[in-house]
Amino acid sequence: MFHTLNEFQARLFAADKALDLGRGGITRLSALTGLSRTTLTKAAEELESGRKLVSPGEGRVRRVGGGPKKVEGVDPGVRELLAKILEETTAGDPMSQLRWTSKSTRTMAQELTRLGHPVSWVTVARCLDDMGYSLQANRKSKEGPQHADRDAQFRHINRQVKALLATLGTRSGGRPPRSTRCDRSPSDN
Repeated sequence: MFHTLNEFQARLFAADKALDLGRGGITRLSALTGLSRTTLTKAAEELESGRKLVSPGEGRVRRVGGGPKKVEGVDPGVRELLAKILEETTAGDPMSQLRWTSKSTRTMAQELTRLGHPVSWVTVARCLDDMGYSLQANRKSKEGPQHADRDAQFRHINRQVKALLATLGTRSGGRPPRSTRCDRSPSDN
């Protein structure tokens, strides 16, 4: 029956049973239910206070503003680092609002964690959505280990383009740099 209750009901029920047990009841119920002792202690205080118990609201389990805060709200550096990570893998028309990346959310979460901002892939996905990105991958493209020189080559090109744009300033008229494909055409065979 306990697993059918929502958080509000479960903590009050467990606290009531803990009070019935007397001394050591909160510790015993905490071990049995998995609820923290602090949660049960607060619920027991609510029950003993005699005040009317107020449900968090229609369709809610917690009060407004309750629950854990979002990582990106607590640690604003996460969004900035994510933007830097995305900078090299962003695709799409720079003039339109549609932007995407083929880098996986799990890979980006690992990179952010490595940089000292531990986040889950779910948080990365939520941030990407907030930033207007969609996750897409070409059918032929595979993310993962590639030849190290290939990645270094593209990073070098990206740095060169940034340096060129910085030196050109407004002389380029706001036009993006051109990208040239160096593949062999089928007629080269």
